[in-house]
Amino acid sequence: MTKATIGYAMCGSFCTFSQAFEQMQKLVDSGYRVLPIMSGNAYSTDTRFGKAEEMVKTCEDITGEKVLHTSVQTEPIGPKKMCDLLLIAPCTGNTLAKLSLGVTDTSVTMAAKSHLRILRPVLLCVATNDALGASAQNIGRLMNTKNIYFVPMRQDNCIKKPNSLVADFSKIEECVELALQGKQHQPIFI
Repeated sequence: MTKATIGYAMCGSFCTFSQAFEQMQKLVDSGYRVLPIMSGNAYSTDTRFGKAEEMVKTCEDITGEKVLHTSVQTEPIGPKKMCDLLLIAPCTGNTLAKLSLGVTDTSVTMAAKSHLRILRPVLLCVATNDALGASAQNIGRLMNTKNIYFVPMRQDNCIKKPNSLVADFSKIEECVELALQGKQHQPIFI
């Protein structure tokens, strides 16, 4: 029996994709229906971490669903109540900024806007090199936004990247369960 439907949106923090795919598989294995969503960059950019085509195929193989990757595809998420929760993992600094300012110009930000308009939870799994710099104000703003929740995060390399934070991807399922109940996992910062 399916527990709930999770929209699983991925942005371009490519170095965290292996962790994101691992957690996507765990959600599926735990009985969640997972609807994959990718930003245009995540969907089409080849990087040293893999070819875009392979990343898309991995999402589709894990979930058994086609990846939604355009704003036209993700706009109905809210009106059609396609998800019980929207998870953005990884959530880049760019996406944090857009969400905090109400900018809707990607498939992921459209999915979030559409989902939030029906008052359903959005869970952010941050991965950005400027979380304690330029993105700090956006994180703060989003922490005070109704129906926005965060996966706990920590500095990933405080010497070489002192402003960088990465969420603890291993806590995604626990945070999904809490956010579905309207609760924020504590502590937020590890």
